[in-house]
Amino acid sequence: MPAPPAPIRRLFGLDILAVTFDEAVTLLSEAAVRRDGAAKVVVTPNVDHVVRLERQPEFKRNYAQADFLFADGMPVIWASRLLSEPLPERVTGADLFTALCRQAVAGNWRVALLGGMPGDEARLQARFEEYYPGLRIDIRCPSMRFDPYGEEGLAAADWVRELDADVVFVCLGMPKQENWSLRHAPSFGGGIVLCVGAAMEFAIGLQSRAPLWVQRNGLEWLWRLASNPRRLWRRYLVEDTRFLALCWREWRARRQGRSPGA
Repeated sequence: MPAPPAPIRRLFGLDILAVTFDEAVTLLSEAAVRRDGAAKVVVTPNVDHVVRLERQPEFKRNYAQADFLFADGMPVIWASRLLSEPLPERVTGADLFTALCRQAVAGNWRVALLGGMPGDEARLQARFEEYYPGLRIDIRCPSMRFDPYGEEGLAAADWVRELDADVVFVCLGMPKQENWSLRHAPSFGGGIVLCVGAAMEFAIGLQSRAPLWVQRNGLEWLWRLASNPRRLWRRYLVEDTRFLALCWREWRARRQGRSPGA
């Protein structure tokens, strides 16, 4: 029996599902095996997403069309409580990736993965065999110039349709993964398409995640910054500080009775 519709919280112009992690896995597991004429797109907005979407209104309108939006990042959870739109807990792309791989093994689902470095299919396949024995996964590593709307994007969509995958992991980074998924998922027969960035690297041991106590205290960003300061310092210490201003704007709009986060 399908789960009842999940409650929604309107935050930063996005309709985010107010569910626990286990509830999210249940919703996605049901959608994965459903064949209703179109795949469902999954995104996991975090602080970086919220800030970038604010600067790209056209992309934000596209992003907001995803079928499942789950909050990835403790600052988003904290903001939801401050704004009286409480979300129960984080639902991270990295955790969904691992959980759905295990579900796929148990259910003998077909999995497709679009991502990784060009020519890296065999190495990634070996890692998945090590970490998830029995997983039926096909991997396609696109070129560095992958265009979601171009010939390579179309070819990747043809590949997914031919596989008739139940779960498609798209690990291309934002905004390529969202643009590709939202353009092509309606042409798939069913299943789910998850925009999960670097989640694959955590799931097969190519990168280490922060310890659980760090994650639970909302400090995973600091762990990642310390692990890769050259690449991430600007994102976390400059660009993402804009999130505080967005929270203030939302709070003021609600106090004044205006519609926030349009």
